Amino acid sequence: MDERTGPDGETLYLSESTEKGNKGPFRVVYADPEGTRRWGFFCTNCESFDNAVDSMGRIQCNRCSNFHKAEEWDAAHE
Repeated sequence: MDERTGPDGETLYLSESTEKGNKGPFRVVYADPEGTRRWGFFCTNCESFDNAVDSMGRIQCNRCSNFHKAEEWDAAHE
């Protein structure tokens, strides 16, 4: 896993696992090198940890608006 310095100065670990985004993939981020404590996502388009995730699984970068649509969509949630 690749090491990066997180927003609070902590060391975070970027896995090779990704979620497709409309501008670039989001890499899964862990708080430990073993990959047991999931931290969030890293936007590869603008290289930012500043992302929002909702309960439907949508991911959106707060910097460049890169987004990943929910895997399962249900009209009742709209």
